[in-house]
Amino acid sequence: MHENNENKNKKPTLRRQDIIYPELSYRINGVLFDVFKEVGPGLQEKYYQRAIAQGLQERSIQFQEQVSIPLAYKGKSIGRYFLDFLIEGKIILELKRGDYFQKHTLQQIVAYLQSTNKQLGLIANFTTNGVRVKRILNSAKDKQEGFVFSHIS
Repeated sequence: MHENNENKNKKPTLRRQDIIYPELSYRINGVLFDVFKEVGPGLQEKYYQRAIAQGLQERSIQFQEQVSIPLAYKGKSIGRYFLDFLIEGKIILELKRGDYFQKHTLQQIVAYLQSTNKQLGLIANFTTNGVRVKRILNSAKDKQEGFVFSHIS
């Protein structure tokens, strides 16, 4: 059976309208999976970070590494956060290794989203069996509302 050219060149349509930055997230996930496929499990986070930076660059995805974010209490500086990646000024990407998502890592990305007022954070967990990605959505209109967590493998 032959497919006509019109259907072959047609871009897939997104059925869900509530996904934030779907195309960019998809491209980032592609980089993450390619990195794991190439280098495998067990590396230190800094090596995954270097490989991801190279993969983002090869795909012409704009990013900043080790972005410094001030932390303040009552208007006075008390420290700084360092984001692994800020991608196209929209998505925070945090890298971890191990087979499980740790509670403190989820709390860390929530704090990053609150401090930067960004809408989406991704945690990429490099496990023994592959990379797992968790999306954290900052749905808070103010600091009293919560966050939405979803998981991609």
